[in-house]
Amino acid sequence: MAADFKLTGRCALVTGAGRGLGQAMATALAEAGADVAGVDIVDVDETRSRVEAAGRRFTAIEQDLRGPAAVRSVVERAAGALGRLDILINNAGIIRRADSLDFTEADWDDVIDVNLKSVFFLAQAAARQFLAQGGGGKIVNIASMLSFQGGIRVPSYTASKSGVLGLTRLLANEWAAKGINVNAIAPGYMATANTAPLRADATRSAEILARIPAGRWGQPGDLAGAVVFLCSTASDYVHGSVIAVDGGWLAR
Repeated sequence: MAADFKLTGRCALVTGAGRGLGQAMATALAEAGADVAGVDIVDVDETRSRVEAAGRRFTAIEQDLRGPAAVRSVVERAAGALGRLDILINNAGIIRRADSLDFTEADWDDVIDVNLKSVFFLAQAAARQFLAQGGGGKIVNIASMLSFQGGIRVPSYTASKSGVLGLTRLLANEWAAKGINVNAIAPGYMATANTAPLRADATRSAEILARIPAGRWGQPGDLAGAVVFLCSTASDYVHGSVIAVDGGWLAR
């Protein structure tokens, strides 16, 4: 059974790999045996160090993910550098906060472009690569608690993450028979840059913690088990599912 969770010989593309959740997932995949191409617009040297410390190859790709042409380039560069592509982790995301009455079109478009549009076109490009190689592959999209709930003051983020969950199910329906697994992880309230404003607000942080049965903010490393499972042969009959890694938030 342990062999079912090994990723030896697999090649993974992780977006938003420079820090936080992306860095933790890239590290977990490497520790399970995968080589990694990490995409970000910030420095990825720390991620490189972690992947190489696990004895795996790392390729850095600096790229803004807005626009289908940029997305196709990322997949081509990753597959070219690593020799193939077996796994896509659609993690890159941004968030903008403002009351809905004041929310701007620019903040709407920026978030939707990165969090939703790039997810679809990266998945499309990766699936084409998988099929061109003559086999299937694994796609893991990063959803959110706001894939299930409305939240406040983050209209474009909520719309994008609701869309990510819908896309995950649609693509699973279309591609399961092709040997491509499309699933999602929905992190709970994690201690990352995106949640820094919430954690800095003593009142809001206390409200959030009071609802989490585990009694703490999640850490990026909490996603390691879920992402390795969804990228391994252990999940070969898992399609269109979402794993909530949330400390029990949705159960409350």
